[in-house]
Parts: sequence; structure tokens; C-alpha cells
Amino acid sequence: MRASMAEDWSARQYLKFEDERTRPPRDLLAQVPLDRPARVVDLGCGPGNSTELLIDRFPTAHVVGLDSSPDMLAQARERLPKTTFIEADLATWVPQEPTSLLFGNAVFQWVPDHTRIFARLMQALPGRGVLAVQMPDNTDEPALALMREVAGRGPWAASLALAAAARDELPRPQDYYDLLRPLSRHLDIWHIVYNHVLAAPDAITEWFKGSALRPFLDALEGGMREEYLAAYTAEIAKAYPACQDGKVLLRFPRLFIVAMK
Repeated sequence: MRASMAEDWSARQYLKFEDERTRPPRDLLAQVPLDRPARVVDLGCGPGNSTELLIDRFPTAHVVGLDSSPDMLAQARERLPKTTFIEADLATWVPQEPTSLLFGNAVFQWVPDHTRIFARLMQALPGRGVLAVQMPDNTDEPALALMREVAGRGPWAASLALAAAARDELPRPQDYYDLLRPLSRHLDIWHIVYNHVLAAPDAITEWFKGSALRPFLDALEGGMREEYLAAYTAEIAKAYPACQDGKVLLRFPRLFIVAMK
């Protein structure tokens, strides 16, 4: 995750929804066309849930986790004490050893100009090496749109840091295709839309407190932060009506890319 965040990412908050957050990397991994890679790097490994999937799938591989968040890395090392984890910034990192699989689970949406980084990573792969990536493609969903809308009104509206907190939209699938096709012998791009069943509207707030809300909350202090969260949660309750059993469905589109060099 990007190192320029004002505060470190909270692994504990992120893992409140571990089962749901682990489904996308599991779905991505199922499409990786490798049997016995020698070296695998989990880019933006977070608290190690995706790294654990890679270890289980490729038991003979040397699996390395990489992240820019000390808190996430501490959680990952506690979870997988025999695994190598390194702190690094994806904006500049390149593999120093031949690597068969570069696996990026929900990280590149935070990395500025990540298409340029994709090209650099593809060039660093050996023949038949794979870049496998999934990213949230949900900036138009109510949960993210409301972060921006609530930030634009109220006593915090003048905060420049808050105004800059929103995540950029992803490029179009065609843009990724045009970038990666000349670098790939095999390229697959697809979307999956998840409908996560959550206990109540405020659970949606809890979900995003571990990810997309972090830059907004880091831009505010004390009582202002709590006021923003209360205003956001009130809007979430309107945008996500309860199902017949009182639970809510969080619609969550994600973009997947698997490119073999």
C-alpha cells in the first residue's frame, strides 16, 4: 500500500472482514496458469491472508510478502512466522531475483500511475512469468461516492487533504489490454461483482474503515473525524436498505488481470 498515507493502515480493522476480503485473491489465484513456480511475491500482502493462499497453492515455492505498512507486516509476520516479509514501496520496487509470479491483491488502486508500474513489472518477469492483479473497481458505487459527497459538505469541506482523499477511477479494461497485450503471450481481463452480506448499514462503514475510508479519516482529527463518520454512516443507511432479515448487501465490483509474459 502506498507509503504516503498520513497514518499506518490498521491490520486489525482490515481483518474484521477477513473471509470476505480473502474471496477475491482466492478467485484470482484460481486463474493463475502456473503449477510449480520457484519464487512468488505477494505485492501489497497486507496482514498475510493472501500470502497464506499462495503458500497453500504453491508449497514448494519461495513465497515473499511485500508491503509498505509496518502494521500490516507485523500482523503478517505473526500469522506466518516462517515466511519472508519485506517493507517496500511499489512505486519503485522491482524484483531482485528471478520471480515466477507477481501477485497483487487490492493494492494497485492506491499506487499512482500503476499502469506504468505494470509495464515495468512485466519487463522484469522471466519468460512465462505471470503478473496477476485484482483491484476494486467501485468508485461509482454509493459507498465510495458518499465518501466524496460527505467530504464536500459540513465543517470539514475546506480541508485540502480531505478533498484529495478520494481514490482515482481505474482505467478502462481496454486500456489495460492495450498496455499489456504487447508484453504478454497470454492475457485475461475480467470483472466479478460480489454481493457481500453484512449485518447492518454501519457494518459497511466498518468495512471501509479498513480501506477506502482511511485517507478521509487520516485528514481529520478528533471530534471532526467522528462527525464525518456519523454523517457518512447516516447516508449509507439510506443508500443500502435492509433486506427482509435486516442484513444489507454490499455490492462490490472488482477488476482482475492475469498476464503471462
